[in-house]
Amino acid sequence: MGTIHEYNINGTLILGVDAGYGNYKTAHCTFQTGLTKSAEPPAFSGDYLEYDGGYYIFGEGHKDFVAEKQTDEDNYILTLAAIVKELEKRGVTTARIHLAVGLPLKWVQAQRESFRMYMIQKPHVELKYRGRRYVVDIADCTVVPQCYAAIAENLRAFQGLYMIADIGNGTMNLMILNNGRVSERKSWTVRMGVHQCFMKIQNSVMDRTGERLPEEIIENYLRSGKTEIDEKYAVPMREAAKVYVDQIFAEMRDHDYNPALMKLYVMGGGARIVETVGEYDAERVTFDHDIRANAKGYEYFCYMKLRSQREGR
Repeated sequence: MGTIHEYNINGTLILGVDAGYGNYKTAHCTFQTGLTKSAEPPAFSGDYLEYDGGYYIFGEGHKDFVAEKQTDEDNYILTLAAIVKELEKRGVTTARIHLAVGLPLKWVQAQRESFRMYMIQKPHVELKYRGRRYVVDIADCTVVPQCYAAIAENLRAFQGLYMIADIGNGTMNLMILNNGRVSERKSWTVRMGVHQCFMKIQNSVMDRTGERLPEEIIENYLRSGKTEIDEKYAVPMREAAKVYVDQIFAEMRDHDYNPALMKLYVMGGGARIVETVGEYDAERVTFDHDIRANAKGYEYFCYMKLRSQREGR
């Protein structure tokens, strides 16, 4: 495992959680959002959370899209799972943390406070993960903008005009940077996440073959851009992915993207499929395949904000 960079304010650990619709991410962990509650521990999986009298098994499948995450109790349980998974990586079982979480660019202003209160609903939490007891005090929570937070530490690298496209499972965030600066009117959130590509592939293969393609095959293709299945299935899968990516570029053009005037920076879980089947000038497009970039950015963004507040700036 590589070096773990920790951000602390007055002894409180800043811990970033990227609550995606397909995957939850922290600086060093990724797991799928499928969640099942049981009154008994699972027979096979050791990857479960014991909390508040129940056993929560996670990591298989995805959650349905919910525009306001604070209305869905599962998101709180998944956040607790993300916290203990990250603490396990850091080798601690007791911690005082300041949560750093994010919301889509155009939703963060309206939902910031309600999402913050949702995340700090229980200041003291005790739970078990992999048979080990964890004690967590949640001091506070800072809600920051997705996409922007992921590149905040490196804004000076974006000289000239750039469109940033952060393609998640449920939404796509777009913003235009001018020498590293963004404005409210040049940022957008649209429902064009990778799940739409998943459904296009599923429907296309079903229409052409009469068979349902296993979810794992589609997810592996979207994650790696590669497949080793028979061409009978691979052809409609690639064609559907191409339709989706063409729609992604059309959406970007509708939001002021002009490849002759600006460069493009693509990140998030959808970056791989755009790189694989998209049509673009490779000299003017950069792909960031670190799907934990937002979680890492949340920590940095939160740290800088809290440090500035402490110093009275």
